Amino acid sequence: MEPEQKVTAVRRILKYEGGRLHEQEDEVVTERPLTIRVDGEEFATLVCTPTELEELTIGFLASEGMIRTAADIRSLALHIEQGIAEVTLVNPQTRGKDWYNKRFLGSCCGKSRQFYFHNDAQTAKTIPVRPNQLTPEQCLGLMRELQRSSDDFRRTGGVHNAALCTADRLLAVRTDIGRHNALDKLYGHILHERIPLKGKMLAFSGRMSSEIILKAAKIGVGILLSKSAPTELGLQLAEELGITVVGFIRGDAFNVYTHAERIAHRSPEQ
Repeated sequence: MEPEQKVTAVRRILKYEGGRLHEQEDEVVTERPLTIRVDGEEFATLVCTPTELEELTIGFLASEGMIRTAADIRSLALHIEQGIAEVTLVNPQTRGKDWYNKRFLGSCCGKSRQFYFHNDAQTAKTIPVRPNQLTPEQCLGLMRELQRSSDDFRRTGGVHNAALCTADRLLAVRTDIGRHNALDKLYGHILHERIPLKGKMLAFSGRMSSEIILKAAKIGVGILLSKSAPTELGLQLAEELGITVVGFIRGDAFNVYTHAERIAHRSPEQ
């Protein structure tokens, strides 16, 4: 069990409203550095919300291609005060950390050529497309549920949220100041609990850039829902990797950008 960490801190601020300045207390999110050491060597330092740090470490290492499952880790020790996660692998890596950040020009699905990191080319999965997996009403309902679940966002406005879902409900929600971290925490949870991904999807609060699309592909889900916008490169990758991107889910409207066949079309009388 990880020691409980504070997600927010209280500060005295000056607030201007109603034509005047006045003092009041306000909640702001906390952030802490976490240095991940693998087999005695520093691999990366993340700045994150200090919760679910074991999941974050597992998900980040899997996303970077350092591990494939939680069973690849022999031991994981968190040193909270020092901000260090000490990881020992079952099979120590022979490649240095620079290899994981080296650019690789490759072909994705044989359709076009994109720049990847070496680890992206190794770990991003192409997702088979099955039609009619999600109705428009379910898209809207999942985003409403994600927004209702985020007490930290309502109090601070300073975090991102990522959720693993079925078509009808949220299964797990993770929060972080970084949108990448929120997904890595969720990925770590999936790996640690060995959650099967058939019929699962992601609901997300942030922008859907190429890096976010790649994380979804590495996790192995085919539908990504967000209240925010995608990027052009993100959509190119989504087309090639078989990911349905649904963005700007707000109120009773949304945009389907890629692989719309997964969204069931209902006639008004149904």
